[in-house]
Amino acid sequence: MGLIPTRNAALPPWLPAIVAMFSAQFCSALSIGLIELIGPAGTAWLRLCMGALIFLAIARPPLRSVRRQDIVPLLGLGAASGGMIVFYMAAIDRIPLGTAVAIEFMGPLVVAAVRSHALRMVFWPVLALAGVVLLTEPWHGQVDLLGVGFAVLAGISWACYILLTQKVGDRFSGLSGLSMTVPVAAVVTSFVGIPQAAGQISWGVLAAAFGLALMAPVLLFALEMYAIRRMTATAFGTLMALEPAFGLLLGLAVLHQVPSALQVTGIVLVVLAAAGAQRGGTRTSRPEPVAVPLD
Repeated sequence: MGLIPTRNAALPPWLPAIVAMFSAQFCSALSIGLIELIGPAGTAWLRLCMGALIFLAIARPPLRSVRRQDIVPLLGLGAASGGMIVFYMAAIDRIPLGTAVAIEFMGPLVVAAVRSHALRMVFWPVLALAGVVLLTEPWHGQVDLLGVGFAVLAGISWACYILLTQKVGDRFSGLSGLSMTVPVAAVVTSFVGIPQAAGQISWGVLAAAFGLALMAPVLLFALEMYAIRRMTATAFGTLMALEPAFGLLLGLAVLHQVPSALQVTGIVLVVLAAAGAQRGGTRTSRPEPVAVPLD
């Protein structure tokens, strides 16, 4: 049995996306301790390595089904996946998690705005942006420009990830596409991850990286692959506006950080934007993916 529902399952595409967002933010919060030991790039690299091993163990890479025109999207998705995690880990090492998510979210927000084919759909990204601003209150505190830069690069990677995941997901079924792209991500991040983690790897570090990898990239990418294949880029991109809200709520539940009235208002706005973008956001036609049975 795969980690994601079958195509015929009556599961709304927004539900796996929301679970994926929670998994991503919970994993990010738990990654702080590992970042302190082996650095942000080392943490991202080890998580991707463990994720690659898991995907290769549960899914057969359909290498014989890969066409020449599939190579660039597969390599591109692997590189975008690696960049998204490395840059985000580097960002949360320097700026608050909620702020990093808000800045990173600009990537999906641009995707939602640019790819919208209806003028009325532009309203939802704008509403989401207003909610993100209220949610993160960026006017408080000093700005770490390097941390902000890392978050911007993570957002660019995230935008590329959304578009390429749709393309790869339309070609390969189940986890077969991820069994090819996550190993690419691990290789790409090794150039910065190995130097940072060298000499700091222990059995405890490996166990922690394995546990984190189960949440992200394994559960995260599997659920997002399911959701993105069934939603428009506009709907998915705007739905991601909920991610800063998850960061704030986890801060309240785990770290006892009480949100202000403006932040509560921001949560309401992003929820409304996500709900509005989801209406009519299901993809009605897409190519049949290659049917590859999972081992």
